[in-house]
Amino acid sequence: MRALGVTSAERWPLVPDIPTIAEAVPGYEVSIWYGLVAPRGTPAEIVVTLNAAVNAGLANPEILARFTEAGGLPMPMTASELGKLIADETEKWHKVVEFAGISIN
Repeated sequence: MRALGVTSAERWPLVPDIPTIAEAVPGYEVSIWYGLVAPRGTPAEIVVTLNAAVNAGLANPEILARFTEAGGLPMPMTASELGKLIADETEKWHKVVEFAGISIN
């Protein structure tokens, strides 16, 4: 088996010799991501505290190594950056669903 490409926007650090699909199909990007969210109305100071703790954990060399071993690439960010990522992903996939004519029955 031979890998033809990775679906992320940039080459994957674990396999840098494998090109991105976007190198052949400009604009193509599909990534899996996970985020930690809190209920609407959570006090800002709690969100800031949780965010700082998560980002500190992601900076821990042992935890970073475990993510890397599993093929992950942590992306520490602020709560507002995560909110923007969620909004951008929602918009992107909404367009895909509309273009494909997908509906829920």
